[in-house]
Amino acid sequence: MSKLAAIATQGQVCGIDYSDESVTVSQKTNAGWIDKGRVEIRQGSVSQLPFPDDVFDLVTAVETHYFWPDLAADTREVFRILKPGGALILIAEAYKGAKTAAANLAETYFPLASMTLLSVDEHRELFMTAGYSDVRVIEEPGKGWICSIGRKPPNDSASDNTPERV
Repeated sequence: MSKLAAIATQGQVCGIDYSDESVTVSQKTNAGWIDKGRVEIRQGSVSQLPFPDDVFDLVTAVETHYFWPDLAADTREVFRILKPGGALILIAEAYKGAKTAAANLAETYFPLASMTLLSVDEHRELFMTAGYSDVRVIEEPGKGWICSIGRKPPNDSASDNTPERV
């Protein structure tokens, strides 16, 4: 949160977590940014994000999509809160088909915990089906890393001068 707040100098960084305990820890860790009005942290679920439509320039999800209750619907829910032209960046350290010991373990055990592990093609399909454009999937097979990026298609008639929110 603090790194994003330092970069988004003209905006605000908002974070959510499903866990009350994680929210409390994050609020303590980011107290200085919160006091300045630059960071907001809420308890919430990706399945019903506590934000209005079309407000964020960027949404990041780092090592979280494995736990999303309904990955397809939740990816559409993120789409809802993005401004036209806004981006979703999903980052993970394990994916189906990666050539690492961690990925092999994840492929074996994630399903037992109802966690979702996607292949490169499944990441791309997830974004495309949810309506994202300019979809890119970048992988580091030897390290097991993957980064999926998609944009909400721009609204040609919009000229939005509101501060960015990430």
